[in-house]
Amino acid sequence: MRTTVGIIGAGPAGLLLARLLHNAGIDSVVLESRDRAYVERRQRAGILEQGTVDVLRAAGAGARMDREGLRHDGIELRYDRKRHRVDFPALTGGRSVMVYAQTEVCKDLIALQLVEGGPLLFEAEALAVEGVEGVEGTGGAGEVEGAGSGGPRVRFRHEGREDVLECEYVVGCDGFWGVARTAIPAELTRVFERSYPFGWLGILADVPPSHDELVYARHDRGFALLSMRSPSVSRLYLQVPDGTDAEEWSDEEIWDELERRFETADGWKLDRGPITQKSVTPMRSYVHEPMRYGRLFLAGDAAHIVPPTGAKGLNLAVGDVVTFARALTHEKETGSAELLDAYSETCLRRVWQAERFSYDMTTLLHRTPDATPFEDRLQLARLERIAGARSAETDLAEGYTGFPLE
Repeated sequence: MRTTVGIIGAGPAGLLLARLLHNAGIDSVVLESRDRAYVERRQRAGILEQGTVDVLRAAGAGARMDREGLRHDGIELRYDRKRHRVDFPALTGGRSVMVYAQTEVCKDLIALQLVEGGPLLFEAEALAVEGVEGVEGTGGAGEVEGAGSGGPRVRFRHEGREDVLECEYVVGCDGFWGVARTAIPAELTRVFERSYPFGWLGILADVPPSHDELVYARHDRGFALLSMRSPSVSRLYLQVPDGTDAEEWSDEEIWDELERRFETADGWKLDRGPITQKSVTPMRSYVHEPMRYGRLFLAGDAAHIVPPTGAKGLNLAVGDVVTFARALTHEKETGSAELLDAYSETCLRRVWQAERFSYDMTTLLHRTPDATPFEDRLQLARLERIAGARSAETDLAEGYTGFPLE
């Protein structure tokens, strides 16, 4: 097989990249190790920044999102039994976010790819990425070394046999455990990471959301988040110790704890319903530098991971593939590799701002196991600052609705 861009991974990043390249007249092949059903039900992010919404619309993948997604113009912060709403449009010049699950984004993009785009191979496991090295070994975009075809190759297994995808560029959208990241020599990389001593116990429940916007609650017993997947399905989270088994919590214990952490002085009530799914998500920050080596480009979780508090994971991946698609289109139209050469630096500027925002939100709202009374009061002081100072509130709103994709 031969194509211009070999894309490893059919999550939202890989699928959106294939769509953007198709619209630019650039061919690609997408390899996905899982089957279609798995990809379309894989629960992950549910908050789309303004920039992500705009990109999906411009790519022709926003029709169902606009019909069924839930536009949110703010979030509510809760602390010390108080409630404060952050008004996004008023603070950001009109920006908002959209509640639309990753599962639905993937379904929309898969449907478009199968009808209009290039090959999308499910159950095609990438085994290795080869031949991506620059001549000088520095990740340059010039001629490419490598045996055989003389260019990048992805070896993969599909329908019981091994095959090779030859391409001009490889984009690894295959997550932290994929083969793309490991193709970059360790001596040329720097890794920055932080693990947190807590995780999120998340549930899906068949009950309408108890509030029409997301609620972020800071409580002495730990953080809680009220979110939703649709007008009839709630998504809620509890901070729990790292290593917690979701099955250790009964449904009644989960609802009781959520009720405690969301408690307000005005008597607000949390509606309960049947819990259909529960799991624990670890909290971690991770950045891999560089995000490019020769003709290999990393995108999404293959290059960076953020704690979910800031709702940045999927949106960062979108920023990566938009940057790559623009750079490759520029190279095809002008012959200049300037934007491709700047890919890693361009993406990392946005990545580190998102890491900073996610870290700030996490430390603002979560209580560490060894927290002191001094630290507790600092958290409350930071929340009071957001509630009482427009500049602090604006900083939160701008970070939450998204940093520019340019």
